[in-house]
Amino acid sequence: MPESSESAGSGVTLVTLHYRIALADGTEVLSTFGSTPATLALGAGELALGLERCLRDLIGAGPGRRRAFQLEPDEAFGTHQDALVQTMPRSRFDAALALEPGGAVEFSAPDGSRHVGMVRSLDTRDVVVDFNHPLAGRSLRFEAELVAVL
Repeated sequence: MPESSESAGSGVTLVTLHYRIALADGTEVLSTFGSTPATLALGAGELALGLERCLRDLIGAGPGRRRAFQLEPDEAFGTHQDALVQTMPRSRFDAALALEPGGAVEFSAPDGSRHVGMVRSLDTRDVVVDFNHPLAGRSLRFEAELVAVL
């Protein structure tokens, strides 16, 4: 029997699954049901800890199992932090950049890292950019069906 990447000592487990993320009111945000399943790396720091915990619970149930989980903001994408909403002068943005509410803007930090924010509002003078995850502060319903553990 082949070793999973976790048992090989890397601490990472690859899983293939279908999943759905919906808001608490049932509004679907993202789903792979009805299309190609996703392969995710658990333990690689790519997923919110609450989502990883749910998926590890699902692995224990075995392939073919489907479960739904309710996640509060602190278990999913965190609480909304007002400090991550910043008002910036419009002059800081390239005049050719088409800014609009709901659009994403990307910034380079001095250390070379990239940060994406969402334009919340703008006028002729200022642009309000929100660097929170778009689902921060939201309670979620997370549903997953395990296809395979690789």
